[in-house]
Amino acid sequence: MAPGRGRKDSRGKDAGYQPVAGADVAEDVELERRDVSNDAKDRKDYRNDSKDDLAGDDDADETRGFLAAAGSSSAAATAHAAGASSPFVPIGSYHHPGDDTPPRWLSRKTIRVIAISFVTCLAVCVVFKFVADNTGLVLSLAHSDKNSGNNAEKNKDSGCNPIATVTVPQHFQTTPQVFAGPTATGRPAFLAQTVTIDPSATYVANQPLQTNILVDGVPADGGHSIFHHMGHLSPYQPAPGFGVQEYALPPGAEIVQLQMLSRHGSRYPTSGANVKALGDKLAKAKGKFKVTDSLAFLQDWEFKLGHEILVPKGRQELFDSGVLHSYMYGNLYNPNSKIIVRTTTQDRMLKSAENFMAGFFGLEWTNNATIELIIEQNGFNNSLAGYLNCPNSQQDTAGRDATNIWVENYLRNATARFQSMISGIDWTIQDTYAAQTMCPYETAAYGFSRFCDLFTYNEWVGFGYSTDLTFGGESGFQSSTGRAVGIGYQQEVLARLRNHTLGYSGSQINTTLDNNTDTFPLNQSLYFDFSHDSNIVSVLTAFGFTQFAQFLPPSSYPGPHNFTVTHVVPFGARLDIEIIRAPKPVQADRSGYVEDGANAKETKYIHFILNQRTIPLGLSFAECDASRVDGWCELDTFLRVQDTMAGRAKYEAACFGPFTPRPYGTIMDGAPM
Repeated sequence: MAPGRGRKDSRGKDAGYQPVAGADVAEDVELERRDVSNDAKDRKDYRNDSKDDLAGDDDADETRGFLAAAGSSSAAATAHAAGASSPFVPIGSYHHPGDDTPPRWLSRKTIRVIAISFVTCLAVCVVFKFVADNTGLVLSLAHSDKNSGNNAEKNKDSGCNPIATVTVPQHFQTTPQVFAGPTATGRPAFLAQTVTIDPSATYVANQPLQTNILVDGVPADGGHSIFHHMGHLSPYQPAPGFGVQEYALPPGAEIVQLQMLSRHGSRYPTSGANVKALGDKLAKAKGKFKVTDSLAFLQDWEFKLGHEILVPKGRQELFDSGVLHSYMYGNLYNPNSKIIVRTTTQDRMLKSAENFMAGFFGLEWTNNATIELIIEQNGFNNSLAGYLNCPNSQQDTAGRDATNIWVENYLRNATARFQSMISGIDWTIQDTYAAQTMCPYETAAYGFSRFCDLFTYNEWVGFGYSTDLTFGGESGFQSSTGRAVGIGYQQEVLARLRNHTLGYSGSQINTTLDNNTDTFPLNQSLYFDFSHDSNIVSVLTAFGFTQFAQFLPPSSYPGPHNFTVTHVVPFGARLDIEIIRAPKPVQADRSGYVEDGANAKETKYIHFILNQRTIPLGLSFAECDASRVDGWCELDTFLRVQDTMAGRAKYEAACFGPFTPRPYGTIMDGAPM
């Protein structure tokens, strides 16, 4: 570096100058004198050069223009005050274009300006981050600047490069996903190649799954498809009914609000599922066991299913549900509004909501709705996954205990059959149950499974019943936490009906969200929420639908019964709650309106529909009049009844109190004894 071009260090030396070892003080003084002389000469030469440079440079940047303006206003005054021999360079002086090192003034001032600019930008960023963290603003999206020509140059030279941003609160952020849960996909389907067709039977095209599976022991009347006996793993189908007929609205009545709670669509197995354990067991023993007859396919079979995310059928189920709800309730949507739709952060939950919205509104549904994501993780308050903040629910094994008793009963013969066809491996009754569970999972994923026809019709009826025992004992009225897990959502439904937010509930609702009308709106006529099978069962329990409280024996099949999981929470299940306004009270026998002058006034009713069939409220709540043939209940009456349900749930004791395991059948009201 040339002498006189660097910044002075704290000892008076140029930062860019390194003295020769052993140089005496006189040499230092002489070097300093030369610095001053050279600076004065450079100043004169540079002014002349810079005028020529600026005159021929139309693209001089904004920084140079700024400095030139500053120099023109102060150079003369500074030079006069300092004198020609002054060691201080006037602010208007320029670094010579041919030099590699800027003069002393430029180093000092520029570094100072840059430092101040940097600190200012940093401060702005810190303040923005602070605001973002305290308001949930976490997503910053860059947008192209239409006037980017000059602005790009300006921003580049200023050292601060602001961009247009869009801020999205975390609970409305659908990408990138947070708390998405396992998302491993599985082997793609190839049904065109793997489909089996019985040439002696009438051909039935798949829709899209191949469910026309022939099994032994089908009743003479044909019975139901085995896919109507797969419990919570059944593809969606409307329920056969819950005890009452369906009725149209009487003339003059109108639906004024809908609240829907939907299960996600068909998915891959959850982590830790028994089908994965069976797959691992067979893979470990590969080449060491032999199979014959109908189990021969296991010689080359491999477990290739993914984990927890929706399969194609699941996407279709929710899209079709959206289309159906659009036909049923589309007129309730205010085209000038944008509704809030709630789901959880799990991948299958978000995708279910998105597919439903696409079915309801079309592919441009984001113009009509905003999806709100509630964190689904242990310890987080979430009414759509209430068990995650109810630790005792994870210890309640009564349902599994009952299921194990039943499995040992109904699969004894099937296990003996399988053991006769396999050698070299210890095949247990739990392996048989896992093989039966493989049928609905593989069918949903691949369209067809060779595990399905390994079982008789009665064994499939037994499979469906095994899920009834599990859900009744873990999420329903035979569970000590059944009501508590679902009470948060019950409170949210009532809050909407009464038009108030929830700042405190004594349950697992997220009060941060539910106490804010931006995230818990009260002015919608359509409310769409998405949840899980066990949570929906607990919601029905929390509402107090005792028609589903029947005790189910674990040692024998009781025949047709109300709490049949296939009818209650198949994949894509939906609970629709309609609010109906009638100009007069509607006769219980639906023969017309009550015409008594004193009582003939506008009346609101509530109507529960589970999988397209009415749940008769009078069967569970005497106050709602069991004689009503339409299953409705006057809204005011229903609200009074529901006010007692939070107390019956005993949330704190049920979820966080000392837990005492109770044998299956001891608990009958969904709450601790």
